[in-house]
Amino acid sequence: MSPAYLTDTHVILWSWHQPHALPARYAAILQSNALVYASVVSIWEISIKAGLGKLKTVDNVTDRLQQTGFKLLQIDSGHAEAVRYLPHHHRDPFDRMLIAQAMAENLQMLTVDRNFASYEIAIA
Repeated sequence: MSPAYLTDTHVILWSWHQPHALPARYAAILQSNALVYASVVSIWEISIKAGLGKLKTVDNVTDRLQQTGFKLLQIDSGHAEAVRYLPHHHRDPFDRMLIAQAMAENLQMLTVDRNFASYEIAIA
C-alpha cells in the first residue's frame, strides 16, 4: 500500500503561489496520484492570517484545495485530545494539531519546518 501524506500549511501555499520553492520530492508527490490530505486546521490558519491582512491568497480555500487535488482531513475529538500528550517542542497550535493528526492517522508529513522533526512522525 502506498503511503498517504498530510501537508503543512506552507506547503499548500507554496504549491499554489511559489511552486519553485517546493522541495523536488514534494513537487513529485503532489503531482502524482498519491493520497495527500490538507487538514481543516490549514483552512483555519490561512483564514485567520488572510483576515488579519498577513497573507494574500485565494478567496475560497476549501474549493481551491479540492481543485488542486488535496483531500480534506477533518479535525475529530481524538485529534483534539491527542494534542494534550504531545511533547512541548514548540507552541504553534496549528502545527501541533497537524502533528497530532499525522500521528493518529499514520500519515507522512510534507513540511520543511524543522520543529516537526522533534516529534515521532514520519516526514516525507
